[in-house]
Amino acid sequence: MIALVDCNNFYVSCERVFDPTLWGRPVVVLSNNDGCIVARSEEAKALGILMGKPVFQIKSLLRKHRVAIRSSNYTLYGDMSRRVMETLRRLCPVVENYSIDEAFLDLDGIADMTGHGRHLREVVRRWTGIPVSVGIAPSKSLAKLANKHAKRTDAGVLVLADRDSQTEALRKTAVGDLWGVGRRYARMLRRNGMESALDLREADDKWVLDRMTVVGLKMVHELRGIPCFECELEAPSKKSLIKSCSFGRPVTALSELEEAVSVYATGAAERLRMQDGVARVITVFIMTNRFQTENPQHAESAKISLLSGTNDTRIFVSHALELLRRIYRDGYRYIKVGVMFDEIEPRGRAQLGLFDDKRDVSVRLMLAVDAINRQFGNDAIRVASCGRRPQWRMRREKLSRRFTTRFDELLQVRV
Repeated sequence: MIALVDCNNFYVSCERVFDPTLWGRPVVVLSNNDGCIVARSEEAKALGILMGKPVFQIKSLLRKHRVAIRSSNYTLYGDMSRRVMETLRRLCPVVENYSIDEAFLDLDGIADMTGHGRHLREVVRRWTGIPVSVGIAPSKSLAKLANKHAKRTDAGVLVLADRDSQTEALRKTAVGDLWGVGRRYARMLRRNGMESALDLREADDKWVLDRMTVVGLKMVHELRGIPCFECELEAPSKKSLIKSCSFGRPVTALSELEEAVSVYATGAAERLRMQDGVARVITVFIMTNRFQTENPQHAESAKISLLSGTNDTRIFVSHALELLRRIYRDGYRYIKVGVMFDEIEPRGRAQLGLFDDKRDVSVRLMLAVDAINRQFGNDAIRVASCGRRPQWRMRREKLSRRFTTRFDELLQVRV
């Protein structure tokens, strides 16, 4: 049996842990530059506030119902996610960190599934303050389905152990709401008379294979209780990495774009070293706001292939700046820039060039830099071209404090 533990309204729940006045009140969390709604409390959902809705379109509604608004606090959410996952690992030896707010658990050997699910909810809530729902079933797809229905119950735990309970849950689920069924597949299935998830489970294997490939067939087998996707203890290494973000305001100066590219190349290099990989291809892209048609438009990218893979921040920043200067055009109002690494492979398997430094001086230097930044903060050591106080950072006017990772922003309790 496999459990899916999903944090309820995760971004909102993180904000509520450190601000109890938000409990029972409608709350929304905004996207980059405070543009659109990316998380909603149950109270906000009841008001009809939709996911992805631009804030400027519903300002009157938000004011009328005194909806609390928060900017995305990714530092806080990432650390709270880490705490939730560490808690789950203390309660179960096999945990797959599926996303920032979801984890699959292998419950092999557990006799009382419902009781264990309740225990998971209680301990996670007590240790982290985050409410979770637990769905338990013989396969990942069914566990995902069980979790979806568990959120609608007061208990917050649902076990689909037998065929009858699985059949009932599948009958109540629209085929387009299934994990792994996108819009295109949903339209195709409905055209062929399959409205519910139960209809898909009963479909002919050859028909599914012809129209949804072997991945779709595995999903159907999972709906039948046949596990096809095992829990992965380690996330697979990424084949490419991208670091980009829209600016808080249009940027025209090359110097500011250089700061942004340096910051993003540095961040991508750190993520690359976290998976102990190296990259051989670097791409830089810039673009203006295509929705502001009254302004001149420019979008371009450039890339370079290295003779051998590296994860050295200095090399990435140097090449990224060279690429930026190649594609930059004066007189345009740029709204976004990004850096992408491709042809990533494990560092131990990378082919060295004839003139590469065999002493791994670069590797040891980067390990030292990462260790210092982990201990003293991300910006303790950085490339000078990153700047000190960039003015182009994304707009986050409703940002809460980083309560768990900064001494100067710790929660203060007055008695």
